[in-house]
This record gives sequence, structure tokens and C-alpha cells, in this order.
Amino acid sequence: MLGPGSDRRRPTQGERGPGSPGEPMEKYQVLYQLNPGALGVNLVVEEMETKVKHVIKQVECMDDHYASQALEEISSLYLCLVMEFNELSFQEVIEDKRKAKEIIDSEWMQNVLGQVLDALEYLHHLDIIHRNLKPSNIILISSDHCKLQDLSSNVLMTDKAKWNIRAEEDPFRKSWMAPEALNFSFSHKSDIWSLGCIILDMTSCSFMDGTEAMHLRKSLRQSPGSLKAILKTMEEKQIPDVETFGNLLPLMLQIDPSDRITIKDVVHITFVSGSFKSSCVSLTLHRQMVPASITDMLLEGNVASILEVMQKFSGWPEVQLRAMKRLLKMPADQLGLPWPPELVEVVVTTMQLHDRVLDVQLCACSLLLHLLGQALVYHPEAKAPCNQAITSTLLSALRSHPEEEPLLVMVYSLLAITTTQESESLSDELQKAGLLEHILEHLNSSLESRDVCASGLGLLWALLLDGIIVNKAPLEKVPDLISQVLATYPADGEMAEASCGVFWLLSLLGCIKEQQFEQVVALLLQSIRLCQDRALLVNNAYRGLASLVKVSELAAFKVVVQEEGGSGLSLIKETYQLHRDNPEVVENVGMLLVHLASYGTGFLREKSALEAGGSHLSQPPVWGSSSALMLGRRQTPHRPLLHVCPLPALPFHGPLFPLGRGKGSSSTRMHNSHSS
Repeated sequence: MLGPGSDRRRPTQGERGPGSPGEPMEKYQVLYQLNPGALGVNLVVEEMETKVKHVIKQVECMDDHYASQALEEISSLYLCLVMEFNELSFQEVIEDKRKAKEIIDSEWMQNVLGQVLDALEYLHHLDIIHRNLKPSNIILISSDHCKLQDLSSNVLMTDKAKWNIRAEEDPFRKSWMAPEALNFSFSHKSDIWSLGCIILDMTSCSFMDGTEAMHLRKSLRQSPGSLKAILKTMEEKQIPDVETFGNLLPLMLQIDPSDRITIKDVVHITFVSGSFKSSCVSLTLHRQMVPASITDMLLEGNVASILEVMQKFSGWPEVQLRAMKRLLKMPADQLGLPWPPELVEVVVTTMQLHDRVLDVQLCACSLLLHLLGQALVYHPEAKAPCNQAITSTLLSALRSHPEEEPLLVMVYSLLAITTTQESESLSDELQKAGLLEHILEHLNSSLESRDVCASGLGLLWALLLDGIIVNKAPLEKVPDLISQVLATYPADGEMAEASCGVFWLLSLLGCIKEQQFEQVVALLLQSIRLCQDRALLVNNAYRGLASLVKVSELAAFKVVVQEEGGSGLSLIKETYQLHRDNPEVVENVGMLLVHLASYGTGFLREKSALEAGGSHLSQPPVWGSSSALMLGRRQTPHRPLLHVCPLPALPFHGPLFPLGRGKGSSSTRMHNSHSS
């Protein structure tokens, strides 16, 4: 049951959800209406099928512009925000204690306050402002666990007309807002003011009624001195932890936002320098540090003893950091290679526990890369285990630190390596998590960063390798993006090598549009001219050319026509002369010639037309079986496995990928698809 302050409007018989018939909202049955919020009507509803209850905030937008900005896809000018329903919130707790004139239990308040601080600190870490923090928006999911809900949209919270209407209807609701928020200016410090008001209400509810408390909150916006009197009363009435609150509240309820403390300061005052205790694990990040000298003494043993220390001091990030740095310096023969599962498990757990500590994430990723690099150097056939816990932890690190380039590069590199060694299911899982879009976004926004571009192309190559793409639509942007990358790094052989590998796989997947054929062919030929000594680049470039020429006469024409650097035919001849002892290169060059030869008659007509117009080819194309046989005579009876494209600029030495993934692997399937 909701508290006695709730205003319920029973629906008429048979009333359905807020949407019109045929809309998704009709699956809800309205049970009753709560007091209206600042932005709209709050309804308690029940799903028709499951009987699960929810709260729906029905917001009427002023026009299409507001609606479109507030939500990307809507069906009307009403935004219906479906939230978790719980019958109790901080509001009910406060009102119950106010009626009974009782003090809120100190231990309970410390525990739930710790949870609120943890949640708010996480939001602020992600640069998210709650904007609507008040007791009724902190729900109790059990007697001693709470959640924040009803975060507000920036667009809707600046709807002045709607705010003015709600303020006249119920001024009580606005009393939790910071002074600057009344003028539609929101920041992290606005949430600090609101949280200060909540703490003030919880500590004073035993001796102040609701109306007095509301007027007090409003008066603090003009006269912060009125807080002194209430703090003195709290001291006289021996409110628990009054000394801590007496230090904290004046710092939170400063009129000027720049004078207010941050959420980290609040945590420090209450749970670090203060004596507060909470079940919230994340608050251990703020506990007293273990001295470095003691940590170093504990970490003097072997790998097993270091792991034991990491597990015993799992809540101390500084211990985890020093332990992982110690492991990074250990000789390879002491690490339990090829792939120590217990060590990996402890490192991944450390990343999960300290996901907000950037130094821990960077060091953990460096250690994982180091382990994998050493494993591949000394045990080339080793297979790195990659399960959902590892991939989800790496993706979580990206979400927690979206702007940290070094972390991005290392996570991309780790995912690329593990993806090439795992089955299609991992690639599918990463695609569904939006990784393709993430890569393309950062390739587009970080062209000036060579490491981001190189690691991004390497991971893109790894995701495309299995040939099973959940959604090909985002890949249509890739040729243009690679063109920009190559234009930014025109003399970079490693970048050209990675680009050719991606182009080849895109051509096999049919993800290059016909209007992009000329551009891609030109870039592949340009890359071959740039680094004709790189066998891997040459192989992937000729595979890509062969794949495009096979389906497009326009692509074939682009290969043979005279360009500034010479015709493609002369380049093919040069490549053959340079790599005639490499059967894989010879095979791929021969495959390109076979597909070019299929256009033989038509190309002669094109050549005549070009000569009549004053243009010419560098030399007449020599089509027919003799050319193909000449190039093919050095081939081995079997086709070699695909050499996997390496990633440049990684913080360890040694090969990044094994040369193949075994019989029947995705590499082999791609190769056979090309050959056919």
C-alpha cells in the first residue's frame, strides 16, 4: 500500500492504458493515478498478460519538436515512460516517521544513504544528471535496499510552460530543486542540492511537519542562514550523527553551485573521514589505502601467492594495481603459460569490482595483452579462452570510460585477438552488443589517432572474418571511412595492410555498393603500389580485387585502365616478378587474371574505343589460358591457410594472431569462398 499522502484516481470500468487502441500501451490496465509529477501524470498500471505492475509517467509534449528530441521514436505527442513499480519510497518512510514523531533509525539511514551516493556517483561519472531527485523517486525494493528512478530528460525539464503550470498546481514538488534549476540551469551540483534537501528532511522529520519542511527548503534558496537554526535544533534533540550532518549539509546547500561540494566529497565526509557504514560494495573504493610498503611485502612471492593477496584485498584498488604491475614484470616461465585460467579469472574479477577506476582497467588490459602475447610467442597453437564474462567485462570497461583512448585501443586489440580464435557465437554476441557501430563511430571521430584507427580496423577485420553479419547496414559506411583513414595516413604500410584485409572481407560479404567499386579498386591498387613487398597486404588486396572483378566489369575496367601510377596490368606483372616464389600470392594474382580474362572480348572493344579517343592502355591485356597457366604453374596442389591480418602498435612483442584456425575454420571458409 502507498502512504496516506497518495492521491489515487480509480479508472472507470474497463479503462485501458494511456495509448489508443492498437498502440503498444493498450497492453496495460490502469489501476489508479498518483499525484501528478512536474512533467505529467503518473499512473500505476498492470500488464494484462503477466499481471506485473509498473508506473507510467505520461508526459504531454508541447509539439513534435519536443517529442522528437525527448525520444527518438514515438507514436504520438505523449511520451509514456514505463518504470518499475514499488509501493514504498523514501517519501513513505519520512511521512510515517513524521506522523509518529520518531527519528529514522541511524544504521538504516547510513546503509541506504550509501546506496544513494553510490548510484548518484555512478550517474555523475557517466556525466548524467538526475534532475528530478526527491524522496518519492528513491524507491525501496526491500526493507534495506533502494533504487533511483524517474530520471528526467533535459528537453522536457526546460519546458517552461509545463513547469509553470505544475508549480501553480503543487508548489511542494518544486521545493526539492536547486535555486539555479528554477531557471532551467542543471548540473551535477543541482543533484547535490536536491540530495542535501532529502538528507535534511530525513534528519528533521521527527520534529518538523511537512509544510514547515517545505517552507524551510524554499527559504534556503535565499537565506542559507536559516539552516543554522535547524541544525541547532537537531543537536538539541540528539539526532544521530548530527555532527556529520552539521558539517555536510551547509556544504551541500550553498546557493552558488560552484560553492557546493561534489558527490565524491559527500562520500568522503560520510564514509571515509566519517564513521558511516553501508552494505554498498563500491564505497570500498573510498576506504583508507593500504601502505605501499606493506603491499610490496605481501607481493614478494610467486604467482599463486600474489593471486591470494589479490583475492584477500579485492576491495582495495591500490593493492590490485601493484599486484598486476608485479605480474607484468614476471618472467614468462613463471606465469603458467600458455594461458593461466586462474590468473585471468582474478584479473577479470578485479576489472568488474573496480570498473570506475581507470588505472585498474588500463593495467588489467595491459596484463591480459601481455599474457596473450607471451602465450602466442611461446605456444603458437595456444587458444585463449574467451567466455561471456571476459567479453562483457571488456565492453563494460568501454562504457565506463568512453573517452579514454589508451583503454579503447587495448580493449579493441583484446577483442580482436580472442574473436579470431573463437567460434561464430562470440562474433555474433559482440555484434548484438553494438560493437560494429562503436568501431565505425570511433574511426569517424578519431581519424587523428593512428592507434585507434589501427586497432579499430583490426577488430573490424576480426568481426567480419566469420562471414556471419547480423546487420550489414552499418557496413555500407566502411569504404568511405577507410578512404578517409588511408588519406590521413597515405604512407603507412600497416594501415594499408589492415585496410586491404577489411576491403577483401567486405567484398566477399557483398557489403561494397556498385557505386563504390571504382573507389575501392583504386585504393587497393594504391596500397599494392605503396607496399608491394608486404605479402599479407598483397594477398588480401588481390583477393579483394578478384572478388570485385568477378562481379563487376566496371571494377575490371578500373584495374586495367591507365592511371597516374601506371595500369593495373603492369602492377600485376611487377607483383608476380617480386613474389613468384610465394605460392599464395601467385594463386591470388592468377585468380584475378582468371576473372579479368572472362571479360576478354568486351575489353578489346573498350581498348579500341579508348585508343580512338586518344587514351591508351600501357600495354594490351594478354588474355587466355596461357597467361593463367604461366602464373599458375608454380602453385602447390593445395591452397594454404589464410594468414591473419596483424594489429599494429600493441604493448607487447610477438605475433598477434595464429597463422590459421585449423581445418574447417572461418579463415579457410573465407578462402574457399574466394577461390570458388
